[in-house]
Amino acid sequence: MRRQKVTFEPLVPGKVGMYVCGPTTYTSAHVGHAYSAISFDTIRRCLLFLGFDVRYVRNVTDVDDKIIKRANEIGQDPVALAAHFADEYNRDMARFNVLPPTVEPKVSGHIGEIITVIEKLVANGSAYTVAGDVYFSCETFAPYGKLSGQSLDELRAGERVAVDERKKSPADFALWKAAKPGEPSWDSPWGKGRPGWHIECSAMTVAHLGETFDLHGGGKDLIFPHHENEIAQSQGAHGHDTFARYWLHNGFLNFEGIKMSRSLGNVFDCSQIADAVGPEALRLFCVSHHYRSPVDFELEETRGPDGAVNGVRFRSLETADRRLEYFYTTLLRIDTFVAQGGDGGAGAVVPEAETLVPTCREAVADDFNAPIVMAALGESAKLANKLLDEGKGVAKDVKRRSLARIGKDMRAVGEALGILLDQPERYLAERRARLVKRLGIDTAAVEKLLADRTAARAAKDFTRADAIRGELTAMNIELFDTPKGTDWRVADAGSD
Repeated sequence: MRRQKVTFEPLVPGKVGMYVCGPTTYTSAHVGHAYSAISFDTIRRCLLFLGFDVRYVRNVTDVDDKIIKRANEIGQDPVALAAHFADEYNRDMARFNVLPPTVEPKVSGHIGEIITVIEKLVANGSAYTVAGDVYFSCETFAPYGKLSGQSLDELRAGERVAVDERKKSPADFALWKAAKPGEPSWDSPWGKGRPGWHIECSAMTVAHLGETFDLHGGGKDLIFPHHENEIAQSQGAHGHDTFARYWLHNGFLNFEGIKMSRSLGNVFDCSQIADAVGPEALRLFCVSHHYRSPVDFELEETRGPDGAVNGVRFRSLETADRRLEYFYTTLLRIDTFVAQGGDGGAGAVVPEAETLVPTCREAVADDFNAPIVMAALGESAKLANKLLDEGKGVAKDVKRRSLARIGKDMRAVGEALGILLDQPERYLAERRARLVKRLGIDTAAVEKLLADRTAARAAKDFTRADAIRGELTAMNIELFDTPKGTDWRVADAGSD
């Protein structure tokens, strides 16, 4: 609202009321939806990391023109269709480590609250009725446009709104729509009908956070008209000078510089992403960018032997996947080392091992600067591997305490970003399985070569053992030793 960075001061010290505009559930969620959900889940997690108690409300729009249109096309009840895709959305988001909201209100469950808000607006002259429809009169709200920076004078020409001769002004928007054949409807003082889009959020925020609350989030595309209209109708109904005290908007996830959207046909569903590269790779990719920044999603067409396009590679996510492997491998090495000799007990650690959490607290308190946190995680992993590989001049007990501290803090900071929540062994095994499938690696052949190499080494036939390692290297297989014997990983995911 103020176009500047300001100090966050919640209404109640230590507690945060946060509302985020959730999905309109008429089809499967795509990666752009996931980017927004992950962005605000990260903000929520960072607030928790800083010690706040967060009440997180994310709605589901289950009454909407798009839902009704899709339901009529396939002959299904609109509310049932919306419920199906809402459940699917939540399953998809859970795969990306998005925490469930404290409250997840639906429009269909808040019709009474919506009608109450509209009644207040009609009673005080902020809204008017036309043949069963109810419109908000933007002329009655002097600050209209203060969030988006658009004035009513600019909007009167009707450039961005549909012209309706029944409205007093082109900028006026529907609060209640009279019932039409084939649409769900509810009884109201103005006859049967259903809510308009914008009024739902004003009613649900009041129901679950109060008439004024701390944080309101959503995509940049919602600033106008949705969030602008929320402010007008909410302040118009309740008479307060402030609706949401702080506004946060995530940038777009773009495909070659173009916003992802189903209408443009450049959409990849969440399940498609999660199955191809792993859901945590998308999470890490998202938190590697600041939530307000636009992000380019890099893809590459793949071709078969005949040269025909047979699919795509998610290059951005492959890079994130390799980064995750590095972090999880580092944690596995730390865990293995600490388990062999304990955490070293109480005492000093190397100074660098104490910097991760303070650095991250400072970064997330500065407008949730997740990229700084990611860089700090990288430095901690680098330090851990240096201690494991070298550790010269560091006493054994200091080394163990330092590694134990790094592992603990990497996980704590990872939780603030929604990453590194899995067990390293499980994550690495699942990653290997994905790569084996994608690259068509014959695991039986790999295991046989490993067994042959083990036998050759036992027989002190090191020439044969080295030759087998060479064969495995040619198959993109890298060997590494563990306390349980020699294991293997896919050394290259077929990327750069």
